[in-house]
Amino acid sequence: MTTQDDYSALDKPELIRFVFYPRQWHTRPPQNATDYVVPVASDVSITCRFYVRDAESPTILYFHGNGEVVADHDSLAPLYNQRGINLFVADYRGYGASTGSPSFSSMVEDAHPIFDAFTGVLNDGGFSGKIFVMGRSLGSVSAIELASTYPDQISGLIIESGFASTLRLMTRLGFPQERLGIRDPGFPNLTKIRTITMPTLIIHGEVDSLIPFEEGRDLYDNAGAESKRILIIPNGDHNTLLMEGMAEYFKAIEELVFAV
Repeated sequence: MTTQDDYSALDKPELIRFVFYPRQWHTRPPQNATDYVVPVASDVSITCRFYVRDAESPTILYFHGNGEVVADHDSLAPLYNQRGINLFVADYRGYGASTGSPSFSSMVEDAHPIFDAFTGVLNDGGFSGKIFVMGRSLGSVSAIELASTYPDQISGLIIESGFASTLRLMTRLGFPQERLGIRDPGFPNLTKIRTITMPTLIIHGEVDSLIPFEEGRDLYDNAGAESKRILIIPNGDHNTLLMEGMAEYFKAIEELVFAV
């Protein structure tokens, strides 16, 4: 399944260079992890890594930020596994061992075959725990896309350091508004999260210097979920949430995935 939204306005080469920072770095998976290669287009594939606790545990499908790769999560995944959570991390085109070149359109389109492959791995492996989707920063776009499309298969949504408005974020970062070609100021995250009714957790740093916490607040205020929570990490910047509030961070995630 592919998205029906038009992301072509965001696929300008200068904007892609402005947003995506692909690193072609990959490692051998740790002992409890397995790599999966997901075909998404002709001669293009995405590499994902599945860090397994056990087949009965809940599983989070995780989309990372624009400067990260799957292998960066070799040190992060054990923190999830220790708490009884499986973590399945997906790269983007051109990131890690994945092929192709990134764009907004392909990032959103690729989320669907990644989700299909992810659920296939769970079914083939006899995994019985509930499924959650999580997006950090840029990854919030893919996570919200899937949560809005597969509400019957996904039990909850987690957004870390995400943004509500692409238009507002890009202009704040210095990209000229007149060159964006976006008419809907809520495109895509704010508009889509209004349609999502599954339990939702928004995590954001109080002093995020890249994506201000007001963006997280907007996502929370507009989320269509009856069961929703926002966690603001005191003194947390865009990349220091675990440093400033690890206990609160994981407590909130555990309360979501084990409560539904």
